[in-house]
Amino acid sequence: MASIVKNKLREARDAIGKKDWEKARTHASMVLGFEPENYHATVFLGLALLELGEYPESEQAFLKAVSTQPEQPLALQGLAQLYERLQNWQKYAEVLQRIVELHAKGNNATKCAEGLQKYLDLRRSKGGTPAQIIQALALFLPDSHLYPLLSSLPPPDPTNPNATTTFEAQSAIHNSLPILEEIVSIMEKEEEETFIREFDKRRTRLNAAGPEQLKKDIGRELWSASQLPRLYNEILNHPNTSDETRRTVEGKLLRHRQRYLYCLPDSDEKAKVAAEVESIINGVVLLGLPDELAWVLYIDGMDSETLEGYDYSVFWRFIGLFPASVISELLRAWFAYKGIPDPEQEDDDHAEGGKAEAGPAVQVAALKEMADAFPKLRDSTVAHHIMAHVYLQEQDYQSAIKVAESGLVLLKRVASERAKTMLLKEKAFNIALATSLVHLFPPKHHARAVPILDDVLSKDATNVPCLMGRGYVLQHAGKWSDAHEFFERAVASAANDTDVHVRAMEESAWCRVQAGELEEASTSLRGVLEILEPMNNKEEDRARCWWRLGRCLWKMGDDRREEGYRMFITSLKSSPSYAPAFTSLGIYYADFVSPPDPTRASKCFQKAFELDAREAYAARRLAEGFAEDQEWDLVEVVARRTIEGEGGLSGGVDGAVQSAAGRYLPTNAWAWKALGVVDLNRRNYSQAIQSLQVALRADEADELSWLRLGEAYSKAGRHVAALKALGRAHELKPDNWICSYLIADVQQQAAQYEEAIQSFEAILQELPSELGVILSLGQTYLDHGLAQSSAGFIGRSESSFLSAIEQSLQALSIGSNSHGVAWKVVGDALFHLSEIPSYVDSSRAHDLFDRVTALVSTDFGGRLTDIISFPIEVNETPDGASALRLSIAAYNHRISLSLTEGAAASAWFDLGISAYSLSRKTPKPQLAERAQQRAISSVKEALRLEPENDNYWNVLGNMHFVHQPKIAQHAYIRALEVNSKDVATWTNLGLLYLHNEDQELAREALSRAQTLDPDYVLAWLAQALLALSYGKDVEARAIFEHAVGLSADMPEADLEYAERTFTRLSSSSQPRQSQLDVLLPVFLVLDRFCRRRPDDIHGLHLMALVCEHVGHIELGIEKVEQAIAILEKVYEESEDPAVERQFVIANTTLGRLYLAAHEYTAAIESFTTVINMLSDDEQPANLMLHVQAKFGAGLAHFKLGDFARAQELLDEAWETSAENISIKGQVAVLLAQVLWGTNTPESQETAKSRLLECIADDSENLAAIAALAGMGILTDDDELLDATLSEITSLPVDRRHALDPARDVTQLLVEHDLGRNDISGALSTAQQALLHEPARQDIRRQTASLILQAGDAHSAQAILGGAQNHGNIDELRKSSRLAAAALALDEQGDIAQARKIAQKSVMLAPWNADHWKTLAFAQSQAAPWKKLVSADIPACV
Repeated sequence: MASIVKNKLREARDAIGKKDWEKARTHASMVLGFEPENYHATVFLGLALLELGEYPESEQAFLKAVSTQPEQPLALQGLAQLYERLQNWQKYAEVLQRIVELHAKGNNATKCAEGLQKYLDLRRSKGGTPAQIIQALALFLPDSHLYPLLSSLPPPDPTNPNATTTFEAQSAIHNSLPILEEIVSIMEKEEEETFIREFDKRRTRLNAAGPEQLKKDIGRELWSASQLPRLYNEILNHPNTSDETRRTVEGKLLRHRQRYLYCLPDSDEKAKVAAEVESIINGVVLLGLPDELAWVLYIDGMDSETLEGYDYSVFWRFIGLFPASVISELLRAWFAYKGIPDPEQEDDDHAEGGKAEAGPAVQVAALKEMADAFPKLRDSTVAHHIMAHVYLQEQDYQSAIKVAESGLVLLKRVASERAKTMLLKEKAFNIALATSLVHLFPPKHHARAVPILDDVLSKDATNVPCLMGRGYVLQHAGKWSDAHEFFERAVASAANDTDVHVRAMEESAWCRVQAGELEEASTSLRGVLEILEPMNNKEEDRARCWWRLGRCLWKMGDDRREEGYRMFITSLKSSPSYAPAFTSLGIYYADFVSPPDPTRASKCFQKAFELDAREAYAARRLAEGFAEDQEWDLVEVVARRTIEGEGGLSGGVDGAVQSAAGRYLPTNAWAWKALGVVDLNRRNYSQAIQSLQVALRADEADELSWLRLGEAYSKAGRHVAALKALGRAHELKPDNWICSYLIADVQQQAAQYEEAIQSFEAILQELPSELGVILSLGQTYLDHGLAQSSAGFIGRSESSFLSAIEQSLQALSIGSNSHGVAWKVVGDALFHLSEIPSYVDSSRAHDLFDRVTALVSTDFGGRLTDIISFPIEVNETPDGASALRLSIAAYNHRISLSLTEGAAASAWFDLGISAYSLSRKTPKPQLAERAQQRAISSVKEALRLEPENDNYWNVLGNMHFVHQPKIAQHAYIRALEVNSKDVATWTNLGLLYLHNEDQELAREALSRAQTLDPDYVLAWLAQALLALSYGKDVEARAIFEHAVGLSADMPEADLEYAERTFTRLSSSSQPRQSQLDVLLPVFLVLDRFCRRRPDDIHGLHLMALVCEHVGHIELGIEKVEQAIAILEKVYEESEDPAVERQFVIANTTLGRLYLAAHEYTAAIESFTTVINMLSDDEQPANLMLHVQAKFGAGLAHFKLGDFARAQELLDEAWETSAENISIKGQVAVLLAQVLWGTNTPESQETAKSRLLECIADDSENLAAIAALAGMGILTDDDELLDATLSEITSLPVDRRHALDPARDVTQLLVEHDLGRNDISGALSTAQQALLHEPARQDIRRQTASLILQAGDAHSAQAILGGAQNHGNIDELRKSSRLAAAALALDEQGDIAQARKIAQKSVMLAPWNADHWKTLAFAQSQAAPWKKLVSADIPACV
């Protein structure tokens, strides 16, 4: 057996050698048949299957062989070959790794290296992940478990790389630097990509942190576990690392650790990393390596209170290494500014004999270079330190503050990021900030500077800049003794700094001057001058000291003032631009020299102010002089420059500091006050308010400033604030009537008319002849009247208008300067009174009208010759027409006065408006034509004087609206060119387009109007008319309802809504009660209209018709009588046929109302009037009126018992309507009813014959058929009844309903069946009616009532189920009563619910006895004796 197996294995191997794969498989399979676990046979089989392409079987064979002898490499090599061919790289890599490990275990270094080379090549070339490549590379490093075996390989021979198969492995083992560099490169890229990927993923999360914090969080997670620092160190420690590579890697290590440091919170780890970073930085600087980041971090980490404390050699080394760096540019410029040479050049300079100081030109150029470089160095603390020092030295305090504040913020950030605090540098920034705040527009920022100064002095009591700063603050506060102490401390502490020492001595002496220690101060100042005299570049200091000495001598008394004057002159000799000396000279010339020399004084003050805007005393003296000369422009210039000199509102700083600075008192309140008054006069109200508010911070008890502030608030439209400010002014000075006047004026502007009137009248009690107050009171009365009229208080408005006239006439009697204003108020009041037909206080109106008539007794200018007759006659009972004529005369008189161009335009416009109103109201066509022409010419004259007034153009368009649409359109468009946001003009233009049937343009114009003002009533009214033009009646109705619901005064909207609603209801077939519900708001709207337009005949007549429908008969009679009275008056003047027809219609309505009021005699008179007026009128349009009048008169006679006359008139009505079948049918029914009411057989027969004749003429006159059926029922005439009923039932249901909107026929049929005691027949009729019209609640209730009478309470409830939830209040009342009765009668009904429903019905109609009976019945059903009464259906059902 063994020999067979051996032979077969040999044959299989030979077959493989010959590449006879099929034979090899056969022999290998035979061996496996004998020995299934034979390793070599399994491997041979796997190899044969591989070459035959049977890969799954080959893989199984190789895997079986591996499992049999895992220590043998042959099967693994075959498996690797299989996976390589299948390109299954992952499994291929795993097999290669096992082969490597197998060779390593067998100590076969060459085979292990070869496998490792394949494995690394696979990871590199076949898409290995970065982690997989790094893992493969790491196997070559010394810390790999394979390294001991691989290190036994001989060193590589670079001259013959092909001598061995393991050259790459040998190179990597004997020089691992390239491997380390490759690993580092892969890790750097992977970390950067991971960082970006994580940031993009996390920033879109809900509640994600800010970008900076998010980056810190990600960096902390990523870099804390990073292997890069270890690898960087390995490269640095590697013996083969070149210097260049070492520098590069050190830079990478620094940046990596720096990023990690910046994202760490305060912790031990942060301190450890910070120490590591500092060590790297110090090493770079120590060795002088060219790593700019390390140098920058080193320089920024240097801590010093002064710039001199820095190591300049470090700066120069940095400049030498990085000459193109921005920091180098700044450092070079700073060295040039300070005159500090390069150390290398300094040696040369010493050899040549020394160095020169930096000149002014060099300093200016250096300062510009530093200013250009600094914006690029916002993260450099040294740059901030340098610039803060430079700006402070240049006295650019605003820039110094900004830089110091920015530097402090930067130090906090550096301390957080680098875990490194720089207390000295922080102190330097605080000193620069405090010093700048002290000197920037003192004392605005002293409150902010003091805490900083005190904080520094608490830690360093001898700090000279802070001692000086504290002294300056106390100087400005007037605390001279305390300031003296601080300056003395500065003198002692600044012994080594001559400049500061001398200045401290001078300030100390000046404090003694102000404290009154004049002799000692004089001695000290002279000592300072002795020190200053030999010093160079101290001209300004000497001038200041001479001036202070002069002030000291000036204060010693008059005998020393001449000497002081000489000191001032000496000061100016030292520095001709020293402004305080000029101010003192101005005081000398103005107040001391005799005689005073105001010219020279003014020149001195002017020169001082030109040199220094902070010379407030000189500025005030200049402003006072300019004010005396009334040169207000110069006053403004002085005030503005003075304010600029003290820092303005912002105090010279921006941002948060600005708001803080604004809280402090102004230094020169007078300048703010003057500027506020100037801005107020120039209508710059917001600036005036601001200036006056600042002025009041200095003196809250300044009554005049409060007064001006209130005036500015008022003119800016801020009335509440104005009243508060003026109230404060009034508290400070209660007897100032100007303040009271301004309060009243503001109250008038705020529409507080009653309070304004009281305020004006209170002033007039003290000053009865003050013309301005009288005129303002008249204007207030006028405005109050307009407001009252708009609110519907006509009587109150009348009183206010009359009071306005009265006050204006009083003004006219006092003076002539205000004639134009007074006549304007008189004309306006009369014009608005013309809208009221009659007056409550007619005697007062007559008296005032007479007084006005006396003043306008002639036609000034002859403009009213064809319109008004002069002198104007006023009736004993004046009316609106008289007021209108007087208003026209008043406006005409105003034109004749000497007016400005704007006032003249207003006067012409007012004349045009009043004349146009006359043309609309007069019944005389010729007068109307003349008045309209006068109106148009007047408005045109107004436009000639003021062509940019859009209101004038709008009114001109209105005047041409009907007859000249092109001119109207042009006028409206011109108005819109002037003011494109006027809603009235857009609405009028839209109405013009609608009137001329251009619906699209109308829609656009009206939409624009409603966009500008959604509450403008006329625009809504126009939209409703537009909707009607499109046939959208429902939409139009909704718009009308919305329009009348708005609060604006627009009577036309009320009338339009009422007329269209009433017309719609008159032509509809709705039940009467439904109409009443709709007419109720119409009644209210018309009542409002009639109160606003009491002489409008259309409104009065429509109100009467509505009253007739809703049952207010007496009110209807009153309204129609008013309309008739107006029509009579109009007809007497015009004799217009249209007016005559209106008179006839009104009398017809009056007759009907008298009939309804049972005033039959009065009704006969009204109908007779109509009959007489129409006796000769055969026009078809008047036929209905004629018939109605005769029928109404006949009915009235019938009610009075005059049957003969009644029948005569009724017959005439019948004959009159003979040619009109529709009218004849209605008359026939009414005539038959009247004849039947006489109760005589003859009349009743006549009634029947008339009805039969009517039916013969009109077979579908359902009213006549129903009336005839009723007569048949009453006379038991079955033949007649059957005939009429057959006529009714033969009609289709739809047609019958159309002819009988009130469903009288259905009621008649039901009543007929009930009369015959045929309840089932009545119920059948009702059910059929309900089947055809299930929505009609009256039929539903009728059917339910019949079913209830039949004893089926449950079915009755079902039918009433829908009735309780629909319809109006009356429907609910009726349905509730029946529902309660049905529920009470139902044996299974809820008695409590029945009682509740019955109570509700009583609440809805407590006057109805049936409802009370139903409630009593429901209550009885709950009693013990319920069964005794439940058998009887209550009579209320």
